[in-house]
Amino acid sequence: MPQSNIIIITDPASDLHMRRNRVIDHPIQGEYSRDKLMLQRIRSYIAFLDTRLEELSHREGHITHYIFTDSDIAVVDDVGQIFRKYPNFHMALTFRNNKAQPLNSGFIAVRGTSDGILRAKAFLQEVLKVYSSKYMSASRMLGDQLALAWVVMSGPSFDTRKFTKPQAFLEKVGGASVLFLPCAEYNWTPPEGAGQFHGMPLDVKVVHFKGSRKRLMLESWNFFNSSANISDMLCLILSSGRTKYDF
Repeated sequence: MPQSNIIIITDPASDLHMRRNRVIDHPIQGEYSRDKLMLQRIRSYIAFLDTRLEELSHREGHITHYIFTDSDIAVVDDVGQIFRKYPNFHMALTFRNNKAQPLNSGFIAVRGTSDGILRAKAFLQEVLKVYSSKYMSASRMLGDQLALAWVVMSGPSFDTRKFTKPQAFLEKVGGASVLFLPCAEYNWTPPEGAGQFHGMPLDVKVVHFKGSRKRLMLESWNFFNSSANISDMLCLILSSGRTKYDF
């Protein structure tokens, strides 16, 4: 989405000093301690959607779609096309062929209609409820993904075999129409290898720099800032030595 605005949802105590076009911060009060961060993220998404509903009530007819991403994600192609290509979903999640953790919460899309926002909010409220009641022991890292999977797969008619094929599909979950997009295209993670990046498939639209791969993101961004004539590039990632991060 070339003309998108970037909204950084953050702790009110953060001082980001954002001075870039189309980039604003959106402070949301909450508990941002390390052991509650993933839980707070869901709460913040719900609170943010509440503000969008309020805003929508004052300007009917103007639709803005939303995509929540982790901060270690790089969008390298136009992901706005999913709202045109799949016109009947309320929200979208990304999946992979992983029995223990089939869903990744690093990319969540919400259709900007009042119905889409309301149903996505209700879905996330259910995820929050399950998270708080079943997965608090995993609150530091994986609780949100486990709660997402529980909400999705608890439906009696849901066929988990759909996760084994990297093909988008639509499914009713509670009151929401949920589009499931393959991580291989919309939430792709570079392989560990020797801690170096050796390219990516041509159909990838979103790159997720998980764990030790975060250094690749930092170095590519620093190189981008130091170069004056690479405006035609969609994405730049430099190879880097292996390093260990505690994220």
